[in-house]
Amino acid sequence: MNPPKQPTFLVSAYSEPVVVRINGKANYLNCNDFREFIETMLRDGSSQFVLDFEGCTGMDSTFLGILAGTALELRKQPTPGVLVLCQLSERNYELICNLGLQNLLTIAEDLPEGSNKSTTEFSGLQNVEVSDARNVLKAHENLVKADDQNAAKFQDVIAFLRNQVEDENGS
Repeated sequence: MNPPKQPTFLVSAYSEPVVVRINGKANYLNCNDFREFIETMLRDGSSQFVLDFEGCTGMDSTFLGILAGTALELRKQPTPGVLVLCQLSERNYELICNLGLQNLLTIAEDLPEGSNKSTTEFSGLQNVEVSDARNVLKAHENLVKADDQNAAKFQDVIAFLRNQVEDENGS
C-alpha cells in the first residue's frame, strides 16, 4: 500500500466501534481536528474506538498524547470504554511502548471482528496547522499522566509550551 502524499484520517463515525484509518504521518500539523473528532464522539456517547495504523507512516508525541488522553478519558466513563490500535508497524509499536501507552490501550494485530467497516474521509484533516500551543501542551501532559517516566522525556517541551501559553495569555 502506497501512503498518500497528504496524511488523511478515514472514519466510520456512525458504527460501534468507531473506526479510524490513519494514512500517512500523524503529527501536530494534522491532529487537532482528529482530537476534536474524538472528543465529539466521546460526548455523543461512543465508547469503543478502533484505530487502524496499516497506512500510518509515523506519529509524533502530540498525536501520541492525544491517544493517551483518549484512553484516559475512556477509563473514566461509568462503563469504561476501549481504544484498540491495530496493524501497527514495528516502529509505531515501539513508539507506543516507549511511552508506556500499551498499559492504557489495547493492541491487536488485525482489525477486530466486526470493525472492518467502510470509511469515509474526514474532511478538514489535511493541511491543518495547530497554532494553539494549549492543545499541544495538553497532549504532552497526557503522556506524563499515562506514565510518570515520560515526565523526564518531555519536561523541556512542556516547559517551552507552558511559557508559550503564558505569553499568549499575557498579551
